[in-house]
Amino acid sequence: MLGGGLVLARALPAWAQTHAHGLAPTLPTLTGPNLSLTVARTHLNVEGRDGHAIGINGTVPGPLIRLREGQRARLTVNNQLDEDTSIHWHGLILPFQMDGVPGVSFPGIRAGQSFTYEFPVRQSGTYWYHSHSGLQEQEGHYGPIIIDPAGADPVAYDREHVIVLSDFSFMHPHTIFARLKQEPGHFNMQRETIAGALTGRDSPLADQMEWAAMRMDPTDISDVTGSTYTFLINGHGPGDNWTGLFQPGERVRLRFINAAAMTIFNVRIPGLPLIVVAADGQNVKPVAVEEFQISVAETFDVIVEPREDRAFTLVAEAVDRSGMGRATLAPRGGMSAEVPPLRARPRTSMRDMGMDMSGVTMAWPGAESSSSGAMAGMDMGGMDMSMRNPDNAPQVAMGPGVQSIAPMPVDRMGEPGQGLEDVGHRVLVYTDLEALETNPDTRMPTRALELHLTGNMERFMWSFDGERFSEVTAPIPFRRDERVRVTLVNDSMMAHPIHLHGHFFELLTGPDGKRPRKHTINVLPGGKVTFDVTADAPGDWAFHCHLLYHMHAGMFRVVSVRPLEGEPS
Repeated sequence: MLGGGLVLARALPAWAQTHAHGLAPTLPTLTGPNLSLTVARTHLNVEGRDGHAIGINGTVPGPLIRLREGQRARLTVNNQLDEDTSIHWHGLILPFQMDGVPGVSFPGIRAGQSFTYEFPVRQSGTYWYHSHSGLQEQEGHYGPIIIDPAGADPVAYDREHVIVLSDFSFMHPHTIFARLKQEPGHFNMQRETIAGALTGRDSPLADQMEWAAMRMDPTDISDVTGSTYTFLINGHGPGDNWTGLFQPGERVRLRFINAAAMTIFNVRIPGLPLIVVAADGQNVKPVAVEEFQISVAETFDVIVEPREDRAFTLVAEAVDRSGMGRATLAPRGGMSAEVPPLRARPRTSMRDMGMDMSGVTMAWPGAESSSSGAMAGMDMGGMDMSMRNPDNAPQVAMGPGVQSIAPMPVDRMGEPGQGLEDVGHRVLVYTDLEALETNPDTRMPTRALELHLTGNMERFMWSFDGERFSEVTAPIPFRRDERVRVTLVNDSMMAHPIHLHGHFFELLTGPDGKRPRKHTINVLPGGKVTFDVTADAPGDWAFHCHLLYHMHAGMFRVVSVRPLEGEPS
């Protein structure tokens, strides 16, 4: 059984054993030093409808892999697809040859063949795994990883549930991508209208005309929406009502993983405060909030303490409010609570364009700010959107793939995310996070690097510094063990969750030595993020936007850390 099947209950952690409050694990679970994963075509039933999917060991999500810090993991992946596949161990620190990115760290796993990943487990926390081949991730090729600490866990809890958030479409992912290329806003069914302006539902007609002059849509928050997506929790649609059980008075640890292809979620449990205790697998000083935004590929651990003998609704609302994932926490199966309605859709502001002029006195007539955030009377059609401080480097390669350059990007790490500015309760922001342990490297950086997140929403072209991956001739070079300060500037009007493989970086928030460490950071539209990274992992590593179709369209680079082991320094 240790070869990869579901192990006996006595071999599972206490939380998952059948004698723990009489409950069985809520997700298929694999543990042990030698595990086997089989990738194959399957069907996924979502709210009574069957769709084509890619499953791992026959399930979507794939089985929960439970490891322990300090062990050596050996995972054999068997490819039963008729195409190449791969598995990337998202957030894990391991040799680059085991990272699982075809064309970067290994060739991929051919159809009908197997590959064995083997590496030491050097960390603990909440992580996940997914395909890095084509668009397979959209079809269900993902699953959770939990790594128990070698010593005592600083987070006390009585029970835990793993909550895998994702998006699923009955439309083939290549068709989705083709439609994004053919028609901007194809999946946006919440556009503003003249009728909406007349009834007060939408912004004034003058504002709509200004956005039209810029050839931009203020409601274009997500590329792919609830018009084609069903939002899943642990593979179940809202109507399926996945339920996690508790006993009143328990401390319940919820390990949230955003395994979606394209959806940023806003998470809340009405009636229950959320105590955030970990971000991207790293322990943080507990923060009490009522809601948090989790971008694609991020993980957050929270503690809840339900004291009443009743059900609570877990809401994972899509950032554009086009739908939601829904589950239930309850003391008994079959219970449910009221499901709140979708909130009003968010709308892009001038701040999201990198043009926050709220503190600027305008010197020409009619330039006062309108209630919607646009500049009433301002002729945006004639503005040079490419103007920037000439001292900022590097230069963005202007061309058809760069629709605009943010003239006034600002640090937005202290903001809750689009649509959450005025919800009336506390929402987690990055500046709330403080590492529980001292960072392993507190040296000052020796150099700085600025990268721009660029794109053309109309042509669905995405890139770094105006260059798609297919146009790049060289990787981003890092000297082994050097300390680099990286600034990401989002010149587009969409948020981008940026993920660096093989490393953690420290956000420039919080006290020195206790800055939060992450592997994925959501860069808000018109915003910028700065972090310090130690290039301590030799090899070639992927660095990309984790919105799947953005990465597929070109927002992907390779970071090269040299020298390798055994090479002269």
